Amino acid sequence: MVKIDYEKMVRDQVDDMIAQIAGHTSPEDVARIRDAFEFAHDAHAPQRRKSGEPYITHPVAVARIIALELQLGPNPIIAGFLHDVVEDTPHSIQEISERFGSDVAFLVDVVTKRKYIGDDGRKQESNFRQLLKSLQYDIRAVLIKLADRLHNMRTLASMKPEKQMKIAGETDYFYAPFANRLGLHSVRRELENLSFKYRCPDRYERLSNQLEADQADNRERLTDFTDHLVRILQKRGINVRTEIRWRQPYSIYQSMQRHGRDFQHVDFRHIIRLIYDARNVTRPIGMPDEAASDEKALSLKIYSILTDHFKERPGSMINYIDNPKENGYQSLHIRLLSNHGCWEEIHISSEHMVERSRLGLILDHIEEERRSSQKCVEENRPRDCRQRNNEYRWIDKFKIMLQDISESNADALFMDSVVSALYSEDITVYDTAGNPTRLPLNGTALDYAFEIGKGEHAQYARINGKLQTLKTVLQHGDCVEIGVNPDIHPHGDWYGWAKTYKAKNYLKPFCHPEMAGRYRRCEFCKPLPGHEVIGFRENDGNITVHRRDCRHVISQAAQQGDRIRNVLFPACEECVFPVKTHIRGVDRPQLLKDIVSCMTDIMHISISSMSIESQDEIFDCTIGYTVHSAEELRDTVRLLASIRGVDEVSK
Repeated sequence: MVKIDYEKMVRDQVDDMIAQIAGHTSPEDVARIRDAFEFAHDAHAPQRRKSGEPYITHPVAVARIIALELQLGPNPIIAGFLHDVVEDTPHSIQEISERFGSDVAFLVDVVTKRKYIGDDGRKQESNFRQLLKSLQYDIRAVLIKLADRLHNMRTLASMKPEKQMKIAGETDYFYAPFANRLGLHSVRRELENLSFKYRCPDRYERLSNQLEADQADNRERLTDFTDHLVRILQKRGINVRTEIRWRQPYSIYQSMQRHGRDFQHVDFRHIIRLIYDARNVTRPIGMPDEAASDEKALSLKIYSILTDHFKERPGSMINYIDNPKENGYQSLHIRLLSNHGCWEEIHISSEHMVERSRLGLILDHIEEERRSSQKCVEENRPRDCRQRNNEYRWIDKFKIMLQDISESNADALFMDSVVSALYSEDITVYDTAGNPTRLPLNGTALDYAFEIGKGEHAQYARINGKLQTLKTVLQHGDCVEIGVNPDIHPHGDWYGWAKTYKAKNYLKPFCHPEMAGRYRRCEFCKPLPGHEVIGFRENDGNITVHRRDCRHVISQAAQQGDRIRNVLFPACEECVFPVKTHIRGVDRPQLLKDIVSCMTDIMHISISSMSIESQDEIFDCTIGYTVHSAEELRDTVRLLASIRGVDEVSK
């Protein structure tokens, strides 16, 4: 075994980081950064990580993420080196302040976990409250915590399985949505995927292998197609670079769950990005000189050129340039029929849009901080790097929401309320006058009614001119009109229709709280023997068995990780569990007979229900039956899929 010289490794990493940031960092700040490293190095000298590495490897990694991946300035980098010093060593915030300044001390103080006596749920809630409170003053503290969590997830393999589940649950429940809301898409994707890897290792490995095989099968075809796109645009004076971005296992898994499909039937397992530099584009034919640097005009020109050569999927274009997402994301999305006969999703973006997609809402702050830093250096005066949150509309909105949540939730519902406010995705809908309103993905007409102040007496919705109920899920671009009736008042069912914090918070008093039952098996995820499962100790002392991908246990694990238990959930001959399977394929004589025979004669399964529809030669069938285990279910699905004429089998 080769012995690693950790001392040399960490110092080389620090030198490399400083070399990369030296061009936009003053010599005085470089000296402060080196001093912070030495201070952290000495403070953590006796400590080791669970992996056996010297503890200093972690602060160095966090500082590098802050500097190189998030591209923040000197004070956040220094705070990255020092973020665990007060929590894990005898040094105090006062020492940090005296040596590195009040701004660094503020950042370190925010990310330092407070000592808390009580159950794990309250402790975690207290930590989240502390972090979120900092958002009202400075976004940089949240970014340092995200960097800390990102490195912890990258090195989670050394932890025990129960600890892995706790940390992965926290990450998926809170940190990944927060990263997404800040527009840090690459950070969000990595956090989600790493969380999935440790929550559901078997499923993650299967999907990873399938994605690897899919890439190998399609690499040549996609290379040919992207080369063809580049040549077409070059002939019109537009130079672009291309990226083929494959979806991660977690993203594929979400699509499979959302649509009830297997891997092979998940649409658009990859996207193609066409990226141009608006500043260096020669004037395209037919475009005036003054428009050549206009990102919208150039994106639409590229769209026009491509749709002259390839058929566009009707209704597929999404214009995030005119209507950027609330986290700042911009691009033009289209779907084209390639020269290989496949629909391909194309994202047309400028280099600046790509940078914003990576850095999100912090990009403007980075640019301003560097301008401010340079100006202060030139004027030989100190600077205050404290982020001004009022630059960001969403952060302002979220700060108000946080204050409201804090005042109205003094219990464990606090985090659920916060997470519901961290919309993982958003849509824009319009009133009849064209005024936009943002809602979370899958937001309902009822959510919209509360957003515009008509929720209390809402009776119905007209969506794109059609009469609909309040529970109707809205789509991006819908035109919505809410009908009100003063005699209408909220009732308990409304709470289940709502997705936004604003609506749920108003409707909470109208709901009857559900008492936790003495469940041995989660009623939401309905685990089967053979699934990857985890146990969770309830307040009454009983253990509920969940699938590791269950959204409810992820939420619980994030807030009350000490209640996680490893459990055995073996199959037994006496126990059966109800399931349903959907079969779709090309109809033929004897197809139904073959399906029934497969289940009854080969698998020896008793069918409890069956619904069948055959229309225009397409066979649709849903079968209800019972199984003993997940393995029996997988075998059944596999055999059904092998029947001639069957195209898709979903659980």
